Amino acid sequence: MISDWNLYVITDSRICPGRSHIEEAKAAVAAGVKVIQLREKQMIDREIVTVGKTLRSITAKASVDFIVNNRVDMALALDADGVHVGQEDMPVPLVRQLMGPNKIIGASASTVAEAIRAEKDGADYVSASPVFATMTKTDAPPSTGLSGLKEISEAVSIPVVAIGGIDLRNVEEVIAAGADVIAVVSAVVCAQDMRKAAEELLSAIRAAKSRKR
Repeated sequence: MISDWNLYVITDSRICPGRSHIEEAKAAVAAGVKVIQLREKQMIDREIVTVGKTLRSITAKASVDFIVNNRVDMALALDADGVHVGQEDMPVPLVRQLMGPNKIIGASASTVAEAIRAEKDGADYVSASPVFATMTKTDAPPSTGLSGLKEISEAVSIPVVAIGGIDLRNVEEVIAAGADVIAVVSAVVCAQDMRKAAEELLSAIRAAKSRKR
């Protein structure tokens, strides 16, 4: 189940130069992460395919869900478990038509209206983003804050993935505001010890969920 993912790690080769998607994914999988997203905006398509095939192999062997950011064509080519689209990407109904009924489709939403529309259009989860200001994505809309995250969580019945400026310092309050899953980039891929960082976040998320029940 998507709500049981807990920690959603997004690999990005631009954030910390010298670290590859492969290294980032291997560390996350070793930590027990159950979903990995490939986000790549600079490589040519042939390079993305090469990297994506390796990530598909790593995740498949570990029974980890593999999501591709934005690129429906790449998700199909790599037989990914799903794709994540933003407000300016291909509409969710068309993504579903292309991907089929059994693939996972996630959609970004920075407002309640966008989240409700994503659910009505058939998204499997909505990503409330960004919760806090972040430098990881320079074109991100204004942050929702915890209040905005809470409103989105209360407005939809599908799982809510929170992303944007989240780390060990604020995991508790993000879960308390209604997030089912926490997605991170730099909190893991820029950590000195990526595996340890992912393990600590997973533990914090599970503890926060336990206290919330």
